[in-house]
Amino acid sequence: MTVVAVIAAVLLSFAAICTAYRVLAGPSTLDRVVGIDSLMAIAASGLAVWAAYSNDTTVIPAIVALALVGFLGSAAVTRFRVRDDR
Repeated sequence: MTVVAVIAAVLLSFAAICTAYRVLAGPSTLDRVVGIDSLMAIAASGLAVWAAYSNDTTVIPAIVALALVGFLGSAAVTRFRVRDDR
């Protein structure tokens, strides 16, 4: 289990670095919003890997909260962005 957790952590770290670059270098606001949403998903995945590795279920509410904040944030920014385009 330790090898799988380490491999997952390395891959999630690489994905987070690539996504952070996309957020910083994104040419538009919507690209950055998608990048931030992806970072939220990567963070939730990292917490899930940690919960599986440590057999600790107390982080599950944090995973749910990250998913909810990521969705609501993306929906809000998209809604206001569409409103600005008109």
